Amino acid sequence: MSHAADSGAPRRRPTLRMVADLAGVSTATVSYVFSGRAGTTGAGVAEDTARRVHAAADELNYRPNRSARAMRTGRTGMVQLSLHMLSDPWSLAVADAVNDEANRHGLTTLILADGDWHTALDRVESDVAYLDGAGHDEVAKRKLADLVDRGQRLIVFSEHLEPAGYDVVRSDAIPGCHLAMEHLLERHTAIGCLVAEAAVMGAEHGVTRYTPYLEGLRARGIEPDPAWTATFGGTQASAFQAAVRLLSGEHRPTAVYATTDFAAIAAINAAHMLGLRVPHDVAVVGVGNTPDAQLVAPTLTTVGPTDFYERQAELIVARALAPERSAGELHEFPWSLFPGGSTDLDAPAARPPA
Repeated sequence: MSHAADSGAPRRRPTLRMVADLAGVSTATVSYVFSGRAGTTGAGVAEDTARRVHAAADELNYRPNRSARAMRTGRTGMVQLSLHMLSDPWSLAVADAVNDEANRHGLTTLILADGDWHTALDRVESDVAYLDGAGHDEVAKRKLADLVDRGQRLIVFSEHLEPAGYDVVRSDAIPGCHLAMEHLLERHTAIGCLVAEAAVMGAEHGVTRYTPYLEGLRARGIEPDPAWTATFGGTQASAFQAAVRLLSGEHRPTAVYATTDFAAIAAINAAHMLGLRVPHDVAVVGVGNTPDAQLVAPTLTTVGPTDFYERQAELIVARALAPERSAGELHEFPWSLFPGGSTDLDAPAARPPA
């Protein structure tokens, strides 16, 4: 060990020049690599050169000065996600997909924990921000317009908003919810519903994910039994408790339409706890087509868009890397039914876990 190390002398902070010397390239090449543009099509830096630069930076423990870079280029290297319910598999799948795509392009993902997305985005600059719960009333529209006026690039997930200086991702759940009910009605008439409290209240004045449940039964001449609607709050624990209530009754339903995948998974877990076989004692359908649908036993029948998370992540990162801000486009993702074991009555009976 050197005398400087023995004496506790401070180590010199690695510089761009030191990285360039170790990698055998120019400082301009190192700057270009850390700009996030390396590996793109056209004139640029070869992938093996970029790898040497990153290896040299790792060896020296070099970290780019992002503040200086942001002042020089007008870019932050940051993607912000405002997700209204982080415990939902849907939100987790969005975050995972965006983070993977962002990392491939040298960008950093920041998830906003503050529910006041307007204030948070106003305080922290980013190359693009994604909102999944902005709302669509006049107040929300004014807040979005204010961020656009300030130069913030935005992508908003909404079934109601139209592009207005920001991109809108639309993945209308209602047609998919009708597919879910039609699938259950092929073999069941005693269908229960696990639904968010807000969706039940909203159905009194408009169309929510609860509406296809009511309309599907009534179209078959079946008046929905209020006892077969169980509402939950914003947590998985609340959904599980609602599922237990729904499936514990003497005249329990033979199928469950759940308005989210996490509620459907809660219904499967509740059925197992109560000693019920899925789908032979109770069939279950979820909404969202989240990755978790394939991780439960039996696998979950669900509705949702195809390859939604990967395709949306590519859009978000493309907007972050684009040289100019988009005027705003509408990106639509239609829904399909994805059958799983939770409704496959022809499969061998699955016993609840011991």
